[in-house]
Amino acid sequence: MDQLSAVQQVARAVRENVERVIVGKAEAVELLLAALLCEGHVLLEDVPGIGKTTLAKALARSLGCSFQRIQFTPDLLPSDITGVSVFNQKSGEFEYRPGPLIAQIVLADEINRAGPRTQAALLEAMEERQVTVDGVTRPLPRPFLVLATQNPVELEGTFPLPEAQVDRFLMRLAIGYPEEGEERAILRRFRAANPLADLQPVAGAAAILAPQAAVREVFVHPAIEEYIVRVARATRSHAGVQLGASPRGSLALYRTAQARAAIEGRAFVLPDDVKAVAGPVLIHRILTTSQARVRGRAAGDVLAEVLALVPVPVEETWAVEAG
Repeated sequence: MDQLSAVQQVARAVRENVERVIVGKAEAVELLLAALLCEGHVLLEDVPGIGKTTLAKALARSLGCSFQRIQFTPDLLPSDITGVSVFNQKSGEFEYRPGPLIAQIVLADEINRAGPRTQAALLEAMEERQVTVDGVTRPLPRPFLVLATQNPVELEGTFPLPEAQVDRFLMRLAIGYPEEGEERAILRRFRAANPLADLQPVAGAAAILAPQAAVREVFVHPAIEEYIVRVARATRSHAGVQLGASPRGSLALYRTAQARAAIEGRAFVLPDDVKAVAGPVLIHRILTTSQARVRGRAAGDVLAEVLALVPVPVEETWAVEAG
């Protein structure tokens, strides 16, 4: 319980610190923390100007993590992000010069504007948590979180991520426009200066490593495991779905539910945890049929139907076997 208390305390401190800069997006911040605790990565798909870069920077500063932003363009090469080996004439040897990917929190801005080779280099690093340059493999720092952004509206000159690569992201988030009152608060908060400039760390990067291990110990009742599997399988058999959630999606839902429970200070997962994270975790793993798209039925509509149809398990206590 001490470890879970530490998870909750770190999550609360980071969320409150980020909210000094980001207005009204507590749920998005909490989901980013869940992804970090699960050692997963996030695809931020939203229109420009919403605050995606500011959110990534605020999270990195709150955790005292190294941060790099990579602007993806059609001419970006894999070596531009992983680094290169340069010959040193004085020493007579090749020296490795790290690329911007060698950081703890990496913002891959407009990932769909780079070519497939560069996209693949990033996604390989996300999966393997290492980069290989000139035959030498180097581990990436921990914690390691990639926040990739793409604009869902502007598609000209882009290289859409294949479904197999999109599936490697733990979740997909849309920050959304602020409410009217929140937008006024943004104007006032940024009126004199950018609050990001004065943001101080509230936890060290090393403080995330122990909570990452603690999250995996959160108890998941067999009935909830079955519920997770049924939700994932229901996305595959739905009439409006061409491609449903993969087994990687089931595992992502399992781990993210564990992280949400830990952030809430619980040593066990509730069905509500699964339902709360099902949208961000599964929506990008569902490809609807052409007929469904013609009728205006998006992946979110299908997922809402699945969650409404799959029976939610009922138990008096979900912690009965946690001890």
